[in-house]
Order: sequence, then C-alpha cells, then structure tokens
Amino acid sequence: MKIIGIFIIILLVLIIPSATAQEFSIGEKANQKSVQVVIDIEGNIHVKHVVGSSTTTKQVELISGDIENLVLFDKEGNEQMLVETASNDSVLILPSSSDSIIEYDLKNVLLLKDNLWRWEFRYLQTTDFLIPEELDLIFLNDRPVYLDEKKGFSCHGCQIILEYAIDEPKNIFEVNWEDKKFLVEIGTFANIDNFEFDQPTKKISFDINDSNQFFTIVIPLELLWGPYVIIHDDKNIQFQDHRNNGTHVWINMRPDTVGETLITGTTVIPEFPIITPLAIGFLLIMIMPFVRKINLP
Repeated sequence: MKIIGIFIIILLVLIIPSATAQEFSIGEKANQKSVQVVIDIEGNIHVKHVVGSSTTTKQVELISGDIENLVLFDKEGNEQMLVETASNDSVLILPSSSDSIIEYDLKNVLLLKDNLWRWEFRYLQTTDFLIPEELDLIFLNDRPVYLDEKKGFSCHGCQIILEYAIDEPKNIFEVNWEDKKFLVEIGTFANIDNFEFDQPTKKISFDINDSNQFFTIVIPLELLWGPYVIIHDDKNIQFQDHRNNGTHVWINMRPDTVGETLITGTTVIPEFPIITPLAIGFLLIMIMPFVRKINLP
C-alpha cells in the first residue's frame, strides 16, 4: 500500500508524542545496504534499494528520473506502507525491525540518439549496474570499459555519463603482405571508405563520413605495433589503447568531425622475411673464426 503527499507527513508528526517526536527526523538518511540498477536490451531500467532496519523513520533519496511502479517490501516480500515526499525525489520509510526493499522503474533518463544509448547519471550512494549481457564494451565519461565476463560495474559517489551501442557493425578489412594475411576490424556505426595500409610509412588510413561516433579498431600487433599516433582531419586526436592481449591491440576513439584518419605505428611487418636477418646473423657467426685466422700474422 502506498500513501502519497505531504499531508501524510504532517499527520505523522502531529500524532507522534512529543518525547517520541524528538527522535523523528524527516531529513535523516536511511542506511542503504545496496543500490542496484538493472538495464535491459530495450533500455528499460529497474532500480532496487535495500535499506537496513531502523527504530525511527528514515528518508531514502531516489535516483533522478520519471519514477513508475514505486513499491516497498519487507524481506519476506510483503508490501509495506510508503510515504513519498512532495518533490517525489525521495521517500520515507517507517520504523522497521528488518530490512526494507524499495523498487521502481525509471523512465526518460537513458536516451537513444544516433545509435548510441546515453545516461547522465548522478547518485552519491554506491551503485551496482547490471547491463545487457550482449555488451562487452561500454563508455564511462568517454573512456572505454571492457567488461569481458563481467555482467556490470560498480560506482561510488557516482557522477558519470554512461554510453554504449547495441549491435554495432563490425567492418573487416583484409591486409595482404608477402604470404601473410592480416585482418583489421573497425567497429562503428559510421560509414568508412578508402581503407588502406601503407607498409613503408607504417600507416593505416581510412575516411570517416559520420561525426561524433565511437570507433573500436582491432589491429594485429604483428602488422602494426605501438606506440601509436592518430591524426584525424589533420589534427591529433585523443584515443585509448589500453587493451592488449599479446596478439592484438584495441584502439578506441571518437572523432567529432568527418575526414581522413591516419593511424601511425612505430613498427610494422618487415619488408623482407624475418628469416633473412636470422640467416645473415648465423652466417656471420660461422665465418668469424676464419676471418680471425686470416688476419693472424
């Protein structure tokens, strides 16, 4: 059962005896044991607060957004009385000898624009996020976070911009050199043209036809080794290349304009087979004793 309105709050204060009323504080924050935010593949959000027991009425601040289906349960799952404040951004929980659970749906905070889901989130309580299992990459304040086998992340004193894309296209480009074939993968919703790899200048280049889109570029280290420099539209741009599994590197960037992108590395596949310098070195070792003998008087 849910009671709404400031009238109920005033009524509660009036009926509590003066000695007891001294212990009653509308502004006293509850002890939240956990806050969980669950996001599904369609962008729906469900929030769950677990609040510790208390002998006095406590206040729980809710996460900002349009709140629907707000309910309060005890630990056995029985619905309890809930008092919403006039501003609808927090609730009051009456004294309880056991933990209480607040649940609600959150609307109009996670928005889809240009194929990208975005949520400007702020909540000071430690919050656990569970996100769609289809995702292995999200962006927090423009920085990539690879989830791998994890189902989400935790945030304390949280003020973040969460962004991610669902079913992002993966463009595969084949680079052939000598008798080897290398695959470069570029994940993005932007259109890409004129992909090229130039071995002498150690550069990968391509044209971007859409602005402000995330790019995830997977490069074989045997093809192009870092450290890298990325120039887009004749200017250096910021990027991250923190993920490296020993055979490939993941580069993330977000150009804010269209134009040509150049990725320059420090090392590329050699212009001649790797066995050649090894053979030359072995040959030098073999002939050195004979050279010394010839030089002896």
